[in-house]
Amino acid sequence: MIANLSTLPLLERIKIVEDLWDSIAADQVVLPLTDEQRFELDRRLDEYDSDGIKGRIANEAIADIRKHL
Repeated sequence: MIANLSTLPLLERIKIVEDLWDSIAADQVVLPLTDEQRFELDRRLDEYDSDGIKGRIANEAIADIRKHL
């Protein structure tokens, strides 16, 4: 089946990928976190809570990202 995908029109292949990704995203709640992942998430949340910076304007963040590309 996968070998035949290249014969499909591009837009149809993109739609298949989107549908597949959506199905994966819907099921990801069943994926367990490792202890390392849980620790890292907790560390990041603690850092977020302690730094006092609750966010910034999206345009500023995007501009900074573009400077580093």
